[in-house]
Amino acid sequence: MDVNALRIFSRVARLQSFSAAARELSISQSQASRAVADIEAELGALLLARTTRAVVPTEAGAEYLIRVEAVLDQLDDAEQSVRIDELRGTLRVGMPTSAGVREIIPRLPRFTERHPKLRIEILLDDRRQDLVREAVDVAIRIGTLPDSNATARLLTSYARVIVASPAYLADRGTPLSPDELIGHRIVYGPATTVNTAWTFMQDGVTTTVPAEPNIAFSDNEGAVAGAKAGLGITSIGFWTCREEIGDGSLVPILTAWSMAPTKVHAYFPLGRATRTAARAFINFLSDEFSGGFDGPPVR
Repeated sequence: MDVNALRIFSRVARLQSFSAAARELSISQSQASRAVADIEAELGALLLARTTRAVVPTEAGAEYLIRVEAVLDQLDDAEQSVRIDELRGTLRVGMPTSAGVREIIPRLPRFTERHPKLRIEILLDDRRQDLVREAVDVAIRIGTLPDSNATARLLTSYARVIVASPAYLADRGTPLSPDELIGHRIVYGPATTVNTAWTFMQDGVTTTVPAEPNIAFSDNEGAVAGAKAGLGITSIGFWTCREEIGDGSLVPILTAWSMAPTKVHAYFPLGRATRTAARAFINFLSDEFSGGFDGPPVR
């Protein structure tokens, strides 16, 4: 089967549009449509359901897409093996929204300048994607990793902080010890370390206090926005709120106590079969994060 036709099918299925795939591949829409129709005719199966609004893989098409992209990735890697320092093809990276927007995307220009022929697709989602079905080459994982046969690599870690807005603290008072959190309004995001309880450490002593959420958000950006709006106190990763701490819209509290740092891993769903481009991208991020992420100064 024509490899170019398979690449066209892959892009149409991912973009869910013949016209968008045609523009990306610099071909006509009719060429894209004909390539997919030829594959369907040869297989004797409908791979894409066409409507006036979208092009959506059928059940057979979704399964075929996963298998085809694995083959195309292997072909890209075979070509890459004889090209020195020139990455090509498509790299799909999954990551949480806050991590992507605040820490990774601003660093991407240095990577893309080195590899101008590599196309990168970033999947931003605070929920953990189905990496195989989404054809993700590597995912950035924050916190605890799921048990699996995948390969993971520790990239960095950063401090967790307790923060609130100046207006909230002026109105409700500033807790001076973990026990004084009781009675305060608590804001939760998905990255909160322990459900309904926060654990602090000081001088080798561990203290755990209940922290029932008064309001919870499905992503960390919502938790930061909620704390800024004065909805309450939140526990959040330092790199998710260091801009707000810097401009004073959030104030770190209980800085004489520490919380367990949050680890950041690169998660390779294909293990040893990880593509060259994914390994190169993670090597780049590892270098970028080598300086670490310190928390706010202890007061």
